[in-house]
Amino acid sequence: MTAQPLKIALAGLGTVGGGTVQLLHEQAALLAARAGRPLKLVACAALERPAELPLDGVPFHTDARVMAREADYDVLVELIGGAGGVALDVVGTALDKGRHVVTANKAMIAHHGVALAEKAEKSGAILGFEASVGGGIPIIKALREGLAGNRVGRVMGILNGTCNYILTTMRASGRDFADVLAEAQALGYAEADPSFDIDGIDTAHKLAILAALAFAAPVDIKAVACEGIRHVSALDIAYADELGYRIKLLGVAACGDAGMSIRVYPAMVPLAFPLAHVDGVFNAIVTEGDFVGRTVLEGRGAGARPTASAVVSDLMDIARGRATPTFGVPVGALAQRPAAPAGSCRSAFYIRLMVRDEPGVFADIAAALRDEKVSMEQVIQRGRAPAATVPVVMTVHETDEAAMLRAVDRIAALASIAEPPRLIRIEAL
Repeated sequence: MTAQPLKIALAGLGTVGGGTVQLLHEQAALLAARAGRPLKLVACAALERPAELPLDGVPFHTDARVMAREADYDVLVELIGGAGGVALDVVGTALDKGRHVVTANKAMIAHHGVALAEKAEKSGAILGFEASVGGGIPIIKALREGLAGNRVGRVMGILNGTCNYILTTMRASGRDFADVLAEAQALGYAEADPSFDIDGIDTAHKLAILAALAFAAPVDIKAVACEGIRHVSALDIAYADELGYRIKLLGVAACGDAGMSIRVYPAMVPLAFPLAHVDGVFNAIVTEGDFVGRTVLEGRGAGARPTASAVVSDLMDIARGRATPTFGVPVGALAQRPAAPAGSCRSAFYIRLMVRDEPGVFADIAAALRDEKVSMEQVIQRGRAPAATVPVVMTVHETDEAAMLRAVDRIAALASIAEPPRLIRIEAL
């Protein structure tokens, strides 16, 4: 073993930062044996020094920017978070100095990853971000190295544990979205302002990173189509069960002749597919390569220990001198792939309507579908309620999304429709 340690400066001592300190401390001998050299924390920065962490003798900074400029380190670990601000400043400073960087910051990589990769190339530094997607799931290494011999046509997954917990609990309890969200907030699984999670923004950041790696192409995060789970009801989840599906918030990125399609949406997943059975706060990611076929990785998608494990995996590569271009190829080799035209996607769909039970209603609905060449697969309607409304649930065969949306607009305009139709994609797997 060489005597020279890998000197680490750590910015951010929150949940993941604290977990990383603990892992470096508790597994020091194991890491040194596997890396061929010690991994030594030589500086850390946070607003306050946590008394519970084993930081005796480690120089402490209250300004991460000062630490990034002045400390003597080989690699800076950024665990502050946020797309810009201090996080971006300290990472930029380290890369400009030729120092390696490891980060768990999905927002920063999604918004600035290509520019930071270019900085890293110019200075000869490594930019590691295994912890930015999937917590402890080694999906970045899988796409960048393990699947390097494949053209990946599609990558998809359950990428947000908060949403998966909410949908799982709704199914298990029969309760509606607002009630389960409040419980998730009380348990600490959802933030006080949960919009970043439940509106799909967190998933979009992670999916943009996966797509850039899978397709060796820069992804404009602002162009990722994003739909969250606020409109998913307990009624929809019950019908999904009856039809043989589970509702999951998916991030789906595909690359074909028409270009890249990168989208976040709730989808009905067939029970035969592994993603249907990924419950609670777990994440799972599916890749499809032309030689390897389909792979599925599942694990804890967040939390101090799983995410710290991913951070340290990047540190181990740096300690061993293993270097791979940030997005699998040099920045200059990234392809400028067009976005697939809006409405060009094809899918089967679930539609739930709340209708006034009157003569001729179903004929009007069927006419709207017929005129857009949308073919019904099955219909569920139970009971009669002349003075109220009843649910009518339909599934339709795979069709152009644009045609489906036009049909739904026509149906929504019918006088017999009591509330906006609910449309959920049925994922073809």
